[in-house]
Amino acid sequence: MKAVRVHEYKKDPSIDDIPEPELQGPLDVIVKIGGAGVCRTDLHIVNGDWEAIQNPSLPYVIGHENAGWVHEVGDAVTNVKVGDTVILHPQPSCGLCLACRAGRDMQCTGDAFFPGLSNNDGGMAEYLRTTARACVKLNPDTNPADVAALADAGITAYHAVRKAVPLLYPGTTAVVIGAGGLGHIAVQALAALTATKIIVVDKNPDALKLASQIGADETVVADGNQVGEVQELTGGGATVVFDFVAEQGVELEAWQMTGPAGYQFVLGYGGQFQAPTLDFVAGEKNVIGNIVGTYNDLTELMVLAQAGKVTLHTVQYSLDSALDALHDLDAGKVRGRAILVP
Repeated sequence: MKAVRVHEYKKDPSIDDIPEPELQGPLDVIVKIGGAGVCRTDLHIVNGDWEAIQNPSLPYVIGHENAGWVHEVGDAVTNVKVGDTVILHPQPSCGLCLACRAGRDMQCTGDAFFPGLSNNDGGMAEYLRTTARACVKLNPDTNPADVAALADAGITAYHAVRKAVPLLYPGTTAVVIGAGGLGHIAVQALAALTATKIIVVDKNPDALKLASQIGADETVVADGNQVGEVQELTGGGATVVFDFVAEQGVELEAWQMTGPAGYQFVLGYGGQFQAPTLDFVAGEKNVIGNIVGTYNDLTELMVLAQAGKVTLHTVQYSLDSALDALHDLDAGKVRGRAILVP
């Protein structure tokens, strides 16, 4: 099969012909990929930023946002069958540790793996090995390419919004910084789940135009005056700020946009957060980290998606054009999410 593989960090991946994956255990599932999302994390992976954390053996296949059709199942698999349309939670988990028992799949301490990040091949390929625990069955008429990026970008954004729902009652304000692949999903989730006033900040006018169409009440151009504009719109700071950028100083702007007793949800990464401890004490502000959501988050998000309340805006590329997709994403040319279709 064809697959997009990293051979050396800080260099473009290559499109290689490699053997198809095989079942390795009774709960394994082989999925024929119908769509694989191209994520900014993939750029960080290619750059070697995840090497110390995941330490994969090179070369390996990237791609952690995947959907498709069940191609083969292990002897113990009962929740899906060959031919089913599925979207995959990005981290197959053990199901037995305390984190899994509590529903926190992404913090599994047992036999978990992360295709496309850890030492396991990902889904920028024609086929992928995962497990039964990762499979969420979809309506058979669902096009996997239309939903693939919800497997990571979607549940990461949804996970943060879901945690913030009790905070965002009528009369509150929520700021979304960055209306790209994750941010535009967060805007829709906020509109579907809360009655808060939604303010979106982005430097790209097209991204702000999209945000207005999918639920934003106000948009602010990041032209250097965005902190003051948000403070004015929120009466001194927002109840919750979702920072999908969190680098190049934006993480500090997000802190300034957060109001007293407010919450700064950090979803992007690459920067460094720093604030005087007195600001924490006097302002009673909270900073919350967020990673990939849970299996339940993904099932809830798919209910919204299949009801038409969350729509993934995508640009499709063939698998052979994977490098074009990565380069376009890096250059900021992708509106919404890039999807590879084998």
